[in-house]
Amino acid sequence: MTAVARTRARRRNARIAGLVCGALAAGGLAAAGTGTLRPEAAHASSHREAPLISGQPQYDNTDVYAFVSPDRTDTTTIVANWLPFEEPAGGPNFYTFAEDARYDVHIDSDGDAQGDLLYRWTFDTRTKNGDTFLYNTGPVTSLDDPDLNVTQTYDIDLLRLKDQKTVSTTKVADDLPVAPSHVGKASMPNYGKLRDQAVRKLPGGTTAFAGQADDPFFLDLRVFDLLYGGDLSEVGRDTLAGYNVNSVALQVPSATIRQSEKQPTVGVWSTTQRRNADGKWTQVSRLGAPLVNEVVVPMKDKDKFNASSPWNDKDFLPYVTKPELPRLIESIYKIKAPKEPRDDLVSVFLTGVKDLNQPPNVRPAEALRLNTSVKPTASPKRLGVLDGDNAGYPNGRRLGDDVLDISLQVVQGELVGQKNDLGDAVNANDREFGKSFPYVALPTSGSRGPLAEKGGGSGSGSRDALGGAMPGSTSQGSGDSEDTVLVASAAAGGAGLLLVALGLLWWRTRAGGAGPRGRGSGPVGG
Repeated sequence: MTAVARTRARRRNARIAGLVCGALAAGGLAAAGTGTLRPEAAHASSHREAPLISGQPQYDNTDVYAFVSPDRTDTTTIVANWLPFEEPAGGPNFYTFAEDARYDVHIDSDGDAQGDLLYRWTFDTRTKNGDTFLYNTGPVTSLDDPDLNVTQTYDIDLLRLKDQKTVSTTKVADDLPVAPSHVGKASMPNYGKLRDQAVRKLPGGTTAFAGQADDPFFLDLRVFDLLYGGDLSEVGRDTLAGYNVNSVALQVPSATIRQSEKQPTVGVWSTTQRRNADGKWTQVSRLGAPLVNEVVVPMKDKDKFNASSPWNDKDFLPYVTKPELPRLIESIYKIKAPKEPRDDLVSVFLTGVKDLNQPPNVRPAEALRLNTSVKPTASPKRLGVLDGDNAGYPNGRRLGDDVLDISLQVVQGELVGQKNDLGDAVNANDREFGKSFPYVALPTSGSRGPLAEKGGGSGSGSRDALGGAMPGSTSQGSGDSEDTVLVASAAAGGAGLLLVALGLLWWRTRAGGAGPRGRGSGPVGG
């Protein structure tokens, strides 16, 4: 694969085209019918990539992104995410970074698979009032609001390394505020303002952010159900839609992280270290390029990969040159797997692409490789380099790069003449990304439904699930269509009907027979 940007007409295999058309149709139907569904429990995930880390979400890397900043092209933005599958309404504790963890982003500036720079985030948690169960004790309008009961701050240290040993340490940021979890409309009426307050400019042209964000990874995780159920009939649903993650983001002048203008490519990966009972630090998670540990490394070595360093990635080379995934696709869909060994995959996942983002004298290692001299395009293409857009994956990774489709097509032979259009029919994130740092989308709110969209949850417009005004409300309101939706939702199952009946009985008892529209003295929901 060369670096020359080119637009090519895709030669469509009739069998693949048929499958993909069916997938797109199914995806359209799924999108039309599930737009208001809440997140569901996930049984498998690209975010829960190894047995041990799947039970430790605070320490679990989900994704790493590295790209030349589209609005500040002399800088590079790095985003690293942790804590997968954050259900937005998952209180009362909600989601914090771990205090006994080191969240690290490594930079290799010369291609030798050893980090030359290491940015390290550490976090501190404070609770103002331990006598309440509430994350916030009232509406939060600023990061220093006394009603924000649980707060976090963080430091960033820059470690300079040589031969994997620390040469110097510099404090980059001290005691910066973390944007809180988005509890809901009543608790955080203007979450965008809180996000803005958490973006901090630092000396030397660096900008930092830490806090909750919408999960930017978009894909259909039914890939793990024997590759979309065996017939592509259930693709097209973004399984991560509606879930949040905890993000750290850093924007730095590209000149400070690359070796030189002549060698502008950097390797990027993130790790998590956790302090054990003896006070020693152990690496428990590692992530660079997407989907490698998930669908390339077999079960027996996944925990080993998480504890390893790129310097030792020769241990995992056979899994790249003789991958399992194309053999599975061939067995299920009868699409012939490319011949092995797969040197084409080595360039994508381990060395970078020649004449694009492969450093001279590169040592094969799993990392995102970004050529910081490639300027962003005004019209990014979701398939990145495959579609002639050299500013996209696998040259780094932008938030909008469709890495699942890219990986499927490459694994099935796109770079060795087996042209295909494989994909999961999820082509974009469910929430729009920002146009300026930190670029990640605002997190999904814990408030749901039509009331949340109207800013409900407090005030005269609030109505209970029975269709009546909330206790203490002075407005009767019409709201017929809204009531119909809410009552229909409550009556969708037998359990819902039972709750409605019990609720009526309880309310009438509390309000002395006044009924659900009475002004009884019962408590207003909190």
